[in-house]
Amino acid sequence: MKFGLFGGARTRRSTGLEDSQGYEGFIDYVVEADRLGFHQLFMVEHHFTGQGQVSASMTLLAYLAARTQRIRLGTAVVVLPWHNPVLVAEQVATLDLLSGGRVDFGVGKGYRQAEFDGFCIPMDEASERFDEAMEVIRACWTSDGRFSHHGKRWHYENIVVEPAPVQRPHPPVWLAAGSPDSIRRAARDGYNLLLDQLAQTDQVARRIALFREACAEAGRPYDPGMVATARALQMIHDESERADALATRRRVLSVIADLARDRLADRVEDDTAPLLGTPDEIVARLRELEAAGATNILLVDPNASVANLRTFAREVLPSFPTATPDHASVGTQGA
Repeated sequence: MKFGLFGGARTRRSTGLEDSQGYEGFIDYVVEADRLGFHQLFMVEHHFTGQGQVSASMTLLAYLAARTQRIRLGTAVVVLPWHNPVLVAEQVATLDLLSGGRVDFGVGKGYRQAEFDGFCIPMDEASERFDEAMEVIRACWTSDGRFSHHGKRWHYENIVVEPAPVQRPHPPVWLAAGSPDSIRRAARDGYNLLLDQLAQTDQVARRIALFREACAEAGRPYDPGMVATARALQMIHDESERADALATRRRVLSVIADLARDRLADRVEDDTAPLLGTPDEIVARLRELEAAGATNILLVDPNASVANLRTFAREVLPSFPTATPDHASVGTQGA
């Protein structure tokens, strides 16, 4: 199994979902994850929330590229309908160059009405804008020399995009998807698959099985690393801590309920999505995910805590020898 991170920084504390400390704390968190051997980071990006979330993810990732050595750096996600695709292609290629080829390019159509309203872009145009933007971005990275594009939304004449990305033909492109149609599309169109933190374990199993089946139908070789599954991490060491952990889970679900499609917060005790419990319970949950085909896990820590990261590395990673790093100590630093 491989383990990475999912989350982002905030400019200030909010009364809702807290998926990080401030920017400095989040940077320390990622630097420590790199030292401990975690595989990748996918950073969230949102706009106009009033909660101080990261809005310029590639700027922060460029800084992290200079502070880290091995961890892969991903966007989760760049909502393409809001962006000029050529400028995005240039920024991602530059980040790939600065990081030595460590970029994972996560993209999506967007789902928050308030963000579309803020950009004055009709949400019903999201699909067509996304499709054309991806066509342009791929052309930017794969065209031999200059090219032109004249589409419905974008027009470019005799352009060449510089620099070229380090990873060839381009960085891996990840699509956040959950519905059967979107999963089949991800397989057919060459995307890797990002699965959300709210899906129950049985849903994760079905989605991975569908993606694998769709890859086979498309003649595309399947590898488990093509799927990344986000999971909330809330580790406890004493039963007295469980009630507080469940209360935190309820609060998280209430804030991101627009993703849940049902009232998950009302049945949090039956929720199989989070890694919530003692280290032994978390290992058992991870074994269930491993059996379901989810072998690339992105941890979502509500506090983005360096101490929690070290504890996970010390008390959980040894149960998964292939995930235990060989370039960093996980045993003696303070939790």
